[in-house]
Amino acid sequence: MVNKILKDLKLILFDLDGTLLAEDGTIGEKTKYYVKELRNKGVEFTFASGRLHSAILDYAKELDITLPIISLDGCLLRKITNNEIVFESFVKEKHVKRALNYSTNFVLNIALCHADAIYFTENNSVIPQIMDKFGARYEEVKSYDNYLDKTLEVVIASDNKDAIKYVQQRMMEPYCWGLNNSYFKSQSHEGIYYLELRKKGSSKGKGFLRLIKELKIKQKNAAIIGDWYNDISLFETNALKVAVKNAVPEIKRMADIITDLTNNEDGVSEFLEMVYKAKQ
Repeated sequence: MVNKILKDLKLILFDLDGTLLAEDGTIGEKTKYYVKELRNKGVEFTFASGRLHSAILDYAKELDITLPIISLDGCLLRKITNNEIVFESFVKEKHVKRALNYSTNFVLNIALCHADAIYFTENNSVIPQIMDKFGARYEEVKSYDNYLDKTLEVVIASDNKDAIKYVQQRMMEPYCWGLNNSYFKSQSHEGIYYLELRKKGSSKGKGFLRLIKELKIKQKNAAIIGDWYNDISLFETNALKVAVKNAVPEIKRMADIITDLTNNEDGVSEFLEMVYKAKQ
């Protein structure tokens, strides 16, 4: 049964950090080999990542991927070939302004994430040093005024945990409607806490459903490979679900296949080899 599913795969969707990429940001040589070989057998590839669209393009080029990319955890679905936008989900201007006011009042660092860059002002100049946005391009601007209407994500960062949590409460219903928020501690910057604000209705899973509709591919003919909590919505779909060995327990419990290798051991290639053998 599993062999037939592998044989019928037409699309494989990679998460990047912690899955396709090793800790040093590289893609395994065996993965590169099998991507090329499987493409010759009719399999296509793309990404679903929490990164900005612009921070994924080099990896797309490395693997010769031309399909639309799911970025910022589903806030944007954008084509590579002509930059055409299939789907985008902007935070309402009034919500962006509200977040900016809170950040000023509590002296919190704030940045506005767009498809191609993360914008910050002089008062928030520490942003590039304390953000956990891999591969992003940062740009300092004089004011946020010209960047309010195209914001895919608002990020507030500070070592003031209590202030961050207060703002989180004030950016939720009944004070704000139509927003998703995520509060968490930095993994790489000790003592830094983040609040991410996005428009409701966006997730990697919904991005995946929009993608396969665009490509006219059935869920059962697609596979997704992930490792982290933001991949849960992907693992709630009817695609074949693959977790790398280093995945969090929640993802492993939802997976159809768990690799014996971690991302640092090119675990993705282990699954791609299974697909390749099934298609022989």
